[in-house]
Amino acid sequence: MQTSIRHLLGDLVSILKDALRVYLTLLKILIPALLIVKGFELLGVIGWFGTALAPLMGVLGLPEQMGVVWAAALFTNLYTAIAVFLQVAGDMHLSIEQVTVLGALMLVGHSIHVEGAVAKRAGVPWWATLVLRVGGALLLAWLLHCFYSYFGLLQAPAALVWQPSLSTAPTISSWAIAQLETLALIFVIILALIVLLKLLKKLGLERWIHLGLLPLLKLLGIGRSAANVTVIGFTLGLSYGAGLLIRDVQNDTLSKRDSTLALCFLGLCHSVIEDTLLILMLGADIAGILWARLLFAVIVTAMIARWPKTTINNQVGKYTGYH
Repeated sequence: MQTSIRHLLGDLVSILKDALRVYLTLLKILIPALLIVKGFELLGVIGWFGTALAPLMGVLGLPEQMGVVWAAALFTNLYTAIAVFLQVAGDMHLSIEQVTVLGALMLVGHSIHVEGAVAKRAGVPWWATLVLRVGGALLLAWLLHCFYSYFGLLQAPAALVWQPSLSTAPTISSWAIAQLETLALIFVIILALIVLLKLLKKLGLERWIHLGLLPLLKLLGIGRSAANVTVIGFTLGLSYGAGLLIRDVQNDTLSKRDSTLALCFLGLCHSVIEDTLLILMLGADIAGILWARLLFAVIVTAMIARWPKTTINNQVGKYTGYH
């Protein structure tokens, strides 16, 4: 009995240490990134960048005013971008196509400073994140616009399913409290994820998950060792998946190539539950913001995986110090 209790306590201590290590690694990345983003917001960089993006919106079949919405998504997060969208789109009569195209743009290209910093620590350099996330967002949005316009699809007016209450501009103190609450929640989620992963391994279910994902991972060129973090990032978000991925890279349980390809895929398609629902409630079409995004992510990642292995490994080693 005492031996069992000792083993249990040992497992709990091991889990806590593991969770704290992942969490502290993420904190070193997230806190500076959040402060930089807030600084940009206070300096009016988002508004300026939105004006610079305005001409691109016409190419995507969107009003120029949507430039500031995407800028808000790029520099902050989807929630802020949605708040800006609700203010800017007020009297506009946007079609389902336009909301879907804008939604795809935001889903691929958002929180660049925060998620890009996490991806860099895990092995993907900044230039690659910008090309993949910003370039990928524009390409996917343009392809959707061309497809819908050519076939005359989704031209009916979009209807908001949900509209959050918009509060007045938050003070620095309220913003700081909100960030602390978010960071605390991240630790709880990381702890729960590590417990879940250990439980799945103990029950022998991890192997079945890997087998079920094997065809997709093979297509993406990703090894089995990256299956867990890919699933977590895909369903819950890039930061959570990348946090565990950093741990696995440091422990040498994940290759540089697998970590790079997993992050490329997650950069284009992550947090498919929460993020997809948010955009869906603005009146977007689910086929465009979920299935088209998933197909796009699979094709792009599969193409990257066909590059020479030495090219990917050298780029990762160059920017991370992992050799």
